[in-house]
Amino acid sequence: MIVFRRRYPRWWFDFALQLSRFGARIGAYAVLVTDRYPSTEDEQSVHLELDYPDVERDLNRWLPIVKWLLAIPHYVVLMVLGVVVFFAIVAAWFAILFTARYPRGLFDFVVGYGRWWLRVEAYAFLMLTDRYPPFSLR
Repeated sequence: MIVFRRRYPRWWFDFALQLSRFGARIGAYAVLVTDRYPSTEDEQSVHLELDYPDVERDLNRWLPIVKWLLAIPHYVVLMVLGVVVFFAIVAAWFAILFTARYPRGLFDFVVGYGRWWLRVEAYAFLMLTDRYPPFSLR
């Protein structure tokens, strides 16, 4: 719709945003960042805020065709780092099991990886421009 009609339906953006929020909650639960079971309605401890872009002012008409291609190098690096994150999560699981604490360095690394993943997803699929989505955990 952006390419042919220069419109980005608000309902489409809202649906994609809510899906990304739910995915972020599931991801945070899976990587042991939070121990609250992911809710389908409440934000809980994972907050993802993105502004609705102004299509006329903020988005290039033809960029949606190639944005996902431009994100491929990020996805390659993220996949390699995903292996490292997996081992960091396993190490964190044992640390939590024996010390009842998530080591701060591992926590920051896993959260940073999640933030980067969400930024790439927002750029490639939510059609954001140069804005980075805030991603915070409480």
